[in-house]
Amino acid sequence: MTDHSDDVAHLLLQQKIESFLYREAELLDERRYEEWLALLAEDVRYWMPMRRNVKFGELEREFTREGQDVNWFDEGKETLTRRVQQILTGVHWAEEPLSRICHMVSNVQILDVKPSASAPSEVTVKSRFLIYRNRVETETDILVGKREDVLHRIDGHWKLRRRKIVLDQNVLQVKNLTFFF
Repeated sequence: MTDHSDDVAHLLLQQKIESFLYREAELLDERRYEEWLALLAEDVRYWMPMRRNVKFGELEREFTREGQDVNWFDEGKETLTRRVQQILTGVHWAEEPLSRICHMVSNVQILDVKPSASAPSEVTVKSRFLIYRNRVETETDILVGKREDVLHRIDGHWKLRRRKIVLDQNVLQVKNLTFFF
């Protein structure tokens, strides 16, 4: 008889991770930013490199480097908290009136689990996203891309420790990046 306990543990972990990501999307869509911040580890790294058009054979230059080059985002919890506080003042030129945002998360894949699926403390996850934003009467933005997340279990709860956001476009047509991925 085959032992399927690892398969069951992996499926349960997959479901828990997907639920975490879907809940995060819901919090952002509902502008519950303080609750969203509570999902972030104190040492979170929130990073979105810029993408360049490069010649074939030069793919190592396609993305700006973390901590070395200019990036769309390269933030920690302190900066993310300040961004949230600024939005919550109600005096934020780029969010007056507020954007209507919808986050869609899909293709959730668990890439790595430490130490094991039956007793996970850290999980590396890849997913796809689509963010739809509408502002005022005529501004509509659609951003599509991939995320690579590292989730860490702290006091029985999953926390986002690292997020790398990769947009599938290299020229942004949006007027601002005040929202979160």
